[in-house]
This record gives sequence, structure tokens and C-alpha cells, in this order.
Amino acid sequence: MPFVNVGQENSGPIDIYYEDHGSGRPVVLIHGYPLNAHSWEKQERVLLAAGYRVITYDRRGFGNSSQPVVGYDYDTFAADLNALLDHLGLPEVTLVGFSMGTGEVTRYLGTYGSGRVDKAVLMGAIPPYLLKTDDNPEGVDKAVFDSIKEAVVADRPAYFKSFLDNFYNVDQYAGTRISDQAWANSFNVAVAASAHAAYACVDTWLTDFREDLPKIDVPTLLVHGNADRILPYDNTAKRLPGLIKDLTFVTVDGGPHNVAWTHPEIVNPALLDFLAG
Repeated sequence: MPFVNVGQENSGPIDIYYEDHGSGRPVVLIHGYPLNAHSWEKQERVLLAAGYRVITYDRRGFGNSSQPVVGYDYDTFAADLNALLDHLGLPEVTLVGFSMGTGEVTRYLGTYGSGRVDKAVLMGAIPPYLLKTDDNPEGVDKAVFDSIKEAVVADRPAYFKSFLDNFYNVDQYAGTRISDQAWANSFNVAVAASAHAAYACVDTWLTDFREDLPKIDVPTLLVHGNADRILPYDNTAKRLPGLIKDLTFVTVDGGPHNVAWTHPEIVNPALLDFLAG
């Protein structure tokens, strides 16, 4: 399995697992919490069939990547992404982030610029700033995130059960857009991730991306479900028009958080049209 080293923790290396398939213009897919790169299977297949080179990787703490107890912040996540892009020498890449992955895309462009980036995609977006503060009244109360961390500590598997029910809006889409088996697969991936990462990543959701957004100078596609219970539409995606210069906005009506899985008939054509445009 291919890895790129991004650091060291005591006596152990911190390695990021990646997969690199196909040929053509490169597309990097960055997964969401608490899944891994294989969660992109419904997009990877169509991208490869359309002639793109598809690179996926597991964020530190998840999947086959190392599980350190350090580096759970967006400066480090963006540095991990940069190390992968340097390792592969990718030119004119499209960065596609889902959920937490939208933070990597935003912070990467805000920090490293668009020299090697052609386009960006934000799906189930976490920017601009999720935390409610005096200068960010559209955010979410900090008590919500404190209760999430308490739930992770108290019983992480039970928390993931509740989280994934809302991740897919199971009460609405069970048996139609999300099968019991697909849900169980997500649960198995989630509980196999680092317990430390499951807790530490909650604080990263409160990252302020407002200074990064004006630095995004490439065409950007935003896809978000308006029934998202994880990153509510009104607190996130609805606020991004006007904050990103060249933005194409696709709202998935009735879409939950993981529209890439539940609504591929909308997501995939939108993604392919954007890449080809």
C-alpha cells in the first residue's frame, strides 16, 4: 500500500495512506468525518470512467493512515494534503472535499495558494465559521459541540450510531437511499478510526475560515443538501455565496449530509459538468 510520510510522533512515523488510479487530469477526493477514502466509491467510479486520474487518501487518524494523538488542526491537515501533492507532483489538480474535507480544501487554498490547483469542490461544507460568536451570530452554540465531545467520551460507538443516523437522515431514507448494509459499513469504518481523532476532530469543526475564503481564486463548486443535520444549510452553505469569488452553487433538495452517497444522480452529473466546464 502506498504511503507518504508527513511527520513523526515519538518513535513512530506519521504516514498518510493514499490510492492513485487512472490517468488524465487529476482529481483529489478528501473524505469526511468519521469515514475514510473508500466513502467516495460512487464518485470514484464515474470519474475514472470519464477519464480522470483519481487520488484518494485517508486523513490522519482514519482508515489506513497512522493514528497519532497530534496534528488534529486544519493547518496540519492542509500540510498533510500539501505533502501528498508534493509527493505526487500533481499539476492542475481539482480538490474535492466533503464535510471535514471542505476545511482542507479551504485552508489549503488560503495557505498555499492555487499554483497547482485548477478547481475546487466543497460538498457538505463546513466553512465559513461554524461557531456562534459575537461577530458570527449565524453560527451554532458552543454548547452543542461540548455535548458532542461528552458523548464521544461517554460511549463513542453509541455516539457514532446517532451521528450516522443524522448523517444519512435514516428516518427518511432508510431502505431507499441508504441500506442497512451501507449504514453498517459506515459504522464499522467509524469505530475503527482513532478514538483520539474522533474526539479531537470535534474542536476542528470550530475553525474560522473567513480569512481563507477570499483567497480562493479558482472556480469552485458548492454542493449541499438543504436537509443537512450535521452541518446545517443555513449555518454553512447558504452563507458562502459572496464569500467565494467564482462559485457555482447546487442545492440538493431534501439532501442529508452525505449527498454523495444518497443522491449520486444529482451529485455526479454536477461534478462531471463542473470538471468539464
